[in-house]
Amino acid sequence: MLTCFKPTWMISSIYEITPDEIKKMGIKVVLTDLDNTLIAWDNPDGTPELRKWLEVMNAEKIPVIVVSNNNKKRVEKAVEPLGLPFISRAMKPLTKGINEAKKKLNLEDSQIVLVGDQLLTDVAAANAAKIKSIWVKPLVETDAWNTKLNRFLEKIIKKRLQKKNIIKEVWGHSLND
Repeated sequence: MLTCFKPTWMISSIYEITPDEIKKMGIKVVLTDLDNTLIAWDNPDGTPELRKWLEVMNAEKIPVIVVSNNNKKRVEKAVEPLGLPFISRAMKPLTKGINEAKKKLNLEDSQIVLVGDQLLTDVAAANAAKIKSIWVKPLVETDAWNTKLNRFLEKIIKKRLQKKNIIKEVWGHSLND
């Protein structure tokens, strides 16, 4: 049961993902959660570091698509300045949003990765959809009210995953760690 929460990789930040690493893994597209993965939930403008990372991914022809549980208005407002395509109301941990992306992309499951900051939604959804996952640390320590319960449960699950040696305690700084 715990293996449904096992990420393929654990790294500190989405900004540490490089095109070379992605290509070596056979990945052709990056699906990403929005809040606390791509942007801080309470700072919708993003950072210069985010813009630079997106420029690098774009230059290397690696599409980045936001897959968020938020409503269309919220996601559209956040990603419009970044020029990113998105899928809203993804219903993670269900596979609805990921399957929608998969249908549009026409790629093999092994060529798609979902990056997210939550085991209970992002990693579980990626595993259910049979794609790879990258679990990252949240960009900020605080969360929106509706994420607090998930964080509480996530701490319990993380401890059990570590105790059973399903995940390691240390966060990597690249996909090769």
